[in-house]
Amino acid sequence: MRLLIMGPPGAGKGTQAAIIGEHYGIPAISTGNIFRLAITNRTKLGERIKRIIADGGYVPDSLSVQVVVDRLKEEDAKGGWLLDGFPRTLGQVQALDEELDAHGFTLKAVVSLTADEDAIVDRMLKRAEIEGRPDDNEETIRHRMEVYHEQTDPLLDVYRTRGLLIEVDGMGTVDEVSQRVLGALAERLGR
Repeated sequence: MRLLIMGPPGAGKGTQAAIIGEHYGIPAISTGNIFRLAITNRTKLGERIKRIIADGGYVPDSLSVQVVVDRLKEEDAKGGWLLDGFPRTLGQVQALDEELDAHGFTLKAVVSLTADEDAIVDRMLKRAEIEGRPDDNEETIRHRMEVYHEQTDPLLDVYRTRGLLIEVDGMGTVDEVSQRVLGALAERLGR
């Protein structure tokens, strides 16, 4: 099973991805986590990514695609996966389509979490305080929202046209949201 989870920064994708991954027995692969690990380990890639994120931007397609393609080749992903944070641009959609086609795979569904922008900003500021994320200040968060809408909203139309998009309200408790997500997936996938 191959799935995507999408939504604006701070919508709860990582939390829901972990729940979905556990439910279906597939790895939840977060490009954000991969990038943060590279930053923590002070790799060349990590230093480059750190500068981009600090300015409120997204990592370029060429870097993101390579990181994801390499990760999908790992043993635990052979039976399926859930991608969190990828694709974010039309170029990344095309790269993912090509990777899937090359291996005879298809996406089963794309979950899109929807949420109120002001509520997300408040959520991310609290997370920044708890987790010590210096890149999450209000100005940077709002800039990331703008970038998300400009670059990623068109992807929702692509997946909607393909009949893969499942939009789920991402507001509420973790349990409320996960019940909505898993219920929508069960309805779409028959399990």
